[in-house]
Amino acid sequence: MLLKTVFVIRLAVCFVTTCTLVGCITLGPDYDAQRATQVPNQPQGWQPPVAHGGDLASLQEWWRQFNDPTLLALIAAAQEQSNTMAQAALRIAQTRALLVGTTAAMLPALNGSAGVTRGTFQIGGPVALATINQAQVQSSWELDLFGGLTRGGEAARARLEAQVANWHDVRIAVAADTANLYVNYRACEQFMALALSDATSRARTAKLTAQLADSGFQSPANAALARASAAEGQGRLVAQRADCDLSVKGMVALTGLVEAELRLLLAPGSAILPKPVMPAVQQVPAQVLSQRPDLAAAERELAAASADIGVREADRFPRLSLLGSIGPLDFSTNALTISATTWSIGPSLTMPIFDSGRRAANLDAAKVAYQAAEVNYRSQARRAVREVEDALIRLNSLALRDTESEISSKGYRQSLTASEEKFKFGLASILDLEEVRRLSVNADNILASVRRDRVNAMIALYRAVGGGWTATDSLALTGLAQTALKDTTIGNTKP
Repeated sequence: MLLKTVFVIRLAVCFVTTCTLVGCITLGPDYDAQRATQVPNQPQGWQPPVAHGGDLASLQEWWRQFNDPTLLALIAAAQEQSNTMAQAALRIAQTRALLVGTTAAMLPALNGSAGVTRGTFQIGGPVALATINQAQVQSSWELDLFGGLTRGGEAARARLEAQVANWHDVRIAVAADTANLYVNYRACEQFMALALSDATSRARTAKLTAQLADSGFQSPANAALARASAAEGQGRLVAQRADCDLSVKGMVALTGLVEAELRLLLAPGSAILPKPVMPAVQQVPAQVLSQRPDLAAAERELAAASADIGVREADRFPRLSLLGSIGPLDFSTNALTISATTWSIGPSLTMPIFDSGRRAANLDAAKVAYQAAEVNYRSQARRAVREVEDALIRLNSLALRDTESEISSKGYRQSLTASEEKFKFGLASILDLEEVRRLSVNADNILASVRRDRVNAMIALYRAVGGGWTATDSLALTGLAQTALKDTTIGNTKP
């Protein structure tokens, strides 16, 4: 009996050792990132010119070269209070937990059990009541014969990396959205200053016209026209002030700051637009695409979909597990008491025979999911190229428009000043004055709009080229995941 037991143990050890040394088969395609991420007809260079308009700034420190501490404070507050960043952090924690579970499935498992049973017992004699006390330690280890567990681990790891990239993408988006809102607010202050100046000028003209009309030097119709113009200017001022207040409300919602504190924070740089330098843009589109966290996430999802095919293929083949147990056993009746130690060890083979095509359908679904992930990656890559080129076109156009708009604004402003002087001395009509005023106000607003749009276009380009993220960036996955699990407050989602 002892020899048989030793033989069984040796046979099991030999089997496990052979499988470990020789290596088990890994089914499914081996993922090739370079081949999988090829995009047909990908441009080798940018179509619009890559004008820099200044020294190249490191994207990692791009926000700091705005020299605007208010903007940096708003971005920090928005990222701390961002629900989307909190959700992305929780998804990292979730996928990390799934990775731990998938990895644990490849290792031996150990369980304990204990039980007490009482019932009748009969062996060649009268029926007797017997009590059985038993405790066991049970082990199981599934051997990864066809690589299903390995592929599952690959898929879980790729999805974790995808969620980390998604977190960075959300972080960049929150910073860009905050900056856009801040720039629009500063531009709104400029528009309000222009509206205030225009309303004041119109009010002075209306007052002068009324005095001239009372003296008989202007007609009542001209006085009415001047009053209407003053009312129009005041109405524009009120509307512009409301737009600025709405921008403040938007920043309150985005950053979570108290409105009174936010207005104090915004006060020092009133009506001053940030002046960033041009974001660094690589000449080769492929280099820029490698900086996009959303594309990195799409590529990792593609890798996970490839690994899923191997998981589904392995499901169609037999599974081999090594099982074992050991524990004490007490058997007692009124006339007999037996104490012993029981143990068992041996392989267990599970073989699929008939499942009505379920496993084959799962494999087909995994292959289709891979094709969908491949199409999604290519679609995002094309969109990324378009976003960069669109931003470059807008920047080039706005740079030219800025020069022309500034010339137009200065010219109309000089003409308005001359027309106001002529009107005071009766050398110009109120109609001529109002026409020149309308052109001057329009030119000033266009110049302010162009400069606002130019800053926003730089922010769009910063976002389009990846916002300073690189594939070598690392996030403290363990710390972030544990924080996200233990603390649901949004303020702890920073890297």
